[in-house]
Amino acid sequence: MLVLDSIKRYMRFVKPYKWFLILTIAIGLLKFAIPLFIPYVIQIIVDDILLADAMTTEEKISELFYWLSIAFFLTFIVRPPVEYYRQYFAQNLSNSILFDIRKELYGHLQKLSLKYYANTRAGEVISRVINDVEQTKNFVMTGLMNLWLDLATIIIVIIIMLTMDWKLTIVALVALPLYAISVKYFFGRLRRLTKDRSQALAGVQSYLHERVAGMSIIKSFTLEKHEQRIFDETNGEFLDKALAQSRWNAKSFAVINTITEVAPLFVIAYAGYQVIQGSLQIGVMVAFYVYIERLYNPLRRLVSSSTTLTQSIASMDRMFELMDEDYDIKEQPNAQKLTTIQGKLQFENVKFRYEESGKSILNNVSFTIEPGQTAAFVGMSGGGKSTIVSLIPRFYDTTSGRVKIDDIDVRDTTLESLRSQIGIVLQDNILFSDSVKQNILMGNPHATDEEIIAAAKAANAHEFIMGLPEGYDTKVGERGVKLSGGQKQRVAIARVFLKNPPVLVLDEATSALDLESESLIQDSLDRLAHDRTTIVIAHRLSTITHADKIFVIEHGQVVEEGTHAQLMAEQGAYYQLFQIQKLD
Repeated sequence: MLVLDSIKRYMRFVKPYKWFLILTIAIGLLKFAIPLFIPYVIQIIVDDILLADAMTTEEKISELFYWLSIAFFLTFIVRPPVEYYRQYFAQNLSNSILFDIRKELYGHLQKLSLKYYANTRAGEVISRVINDVEQTKNFVMTGLMNLWLDLATIIIVIIIMLTMDWKLTIVALVALPLYAISVKYFFGRLRRLTKDRSQALAGVQSYLHERVAGMSIIKSFTLEKHEQRIFDETNGEFLDKALAQSRWNAKSFAVINTITEVAPLFVIAYAGYQVIQGSLQIGVMVAFYVYIERLYNPLRRLVSSSTTLTQSIASMDRMFELMDEDYDIKEQPNAQKLTTIQGKLQFENVKFRYEESGKSILNNVSFTIEPGQTAAFVGMSGGGKSTIVSLIPRFYDTTSGRVKIDDIDVRDTTLESLRSQIGIVLQDNILFSDSVKQNILMGNPHATDEEIIAAAKAANAHEFIMGLPEGYDTKVGERGVKLSGGQKQRVAIARVFLKNPPVLVLDEATSALDLESESLIQDSLDRLAHDRTTIVIAHRLSTITHADKIFVIEHGQVVEEGTHAQLMAEQGAYYQLFQIQKLD
């Protein structure tokens, strides 16, 4: 039942191309029908020409060339274009279906919450979108085309053989029941073994993805030998699963191919006896032997198809498992679209935990930030500062309580309109392995070159960008590896300038930089924060003394609130932090 469910779901992607599929199958039938004419020609040549005593030599030669010319015409003139278009249409169809599947999967991945990505290895996701989807191509090529063409070939061959000699046909088909029983027995278990193999392969891919990304750590700690041992174990698990599948596959082919080889021996024995008795013509015997090959070659392909389809359906299962991942963050059916907002932010008795049974990260957090104000969140690491700002754009939803923007619960707005109002600059911003220009354009893909340059100048980035080998067209490498930390940060700030959001979030945006870079970036951040509601998470308290409000967060609670002067006068938690940093 599960197999049928997966196939039924997959057919949704095939349905838009049904006429294309029918055309491809029709051309395939013509391609498979042409070789079936050859045994018929052989029978005529043997019985009606070569063994025809009533014909003269000239007549035999004339008839021989006539039938051979037809065979050559079909083989060398008709078949090549038929073969070309059949292959071209089949590949075109299957690749178009995979394009649609990956398009839907990528859209699905973008809707999954950060919670999903925090709990799932990136390599596992990539394996399902690339490897498993590619494996399902075989379902289109084999299950929807070759399988039916092979079945059609078998039926046509059986009909032809029955018209030639029905008794000999029954002898030829004596092995079919054994064949069917063997296929059912062997390929029931193969699906599970194939799924285990795919899962193990995903494990290897996930391991490689993580280790390649963290190669600098491996080298700096001289972990090469240690990592090699771990990789060998991971790769060994895949080898074990692959060999288990291969062993079972080999057993199935050994048994089934033995069964299919028995039939021609029965045919030769019975037909030979009939020829000796004079009740069967030699040409019919020769044609029957060729038709046996035409009959059992598709049967052998069906065995191979069973293996291929089992692998495809196992990959299909994994693909649909990913598609069925539920969205943690969902829009209300009547969600309203935010247009222009003032930038007022409110937290009302917010509680939050990442897992239902996990530890509470935030406990009854309440505060208000007025439009245009700069608010800073400070405190020891792990207190919940970053969690607070992740709730504003709904990267996560509150466990209880409300987060409001301009007096509207963020859960009552559309995600796109909400997040378009918020610009975020992180401590470690991610740049994509594209050009500087394309990375800045992520703030507004429709911006002009002039707007890009203006944003870069506002972020103090234009000067260093022009010094790069290809200026704005310079490729930055994966995660911006070709740029320094300060340069990456300025590119990230430039794209927020380009976005021009009314709410700005700065999550320790300067904490990991040298003094020169910090000065340049602090200048651009001050410019960026002008006339916006700005939330700053700061490690260095000296950078937030100008804030309109400072919130001290400890153990998921707001323990102090006020300006720098007010909090210093209270000599509480903020004062202690300030003293620890020796900034007085």
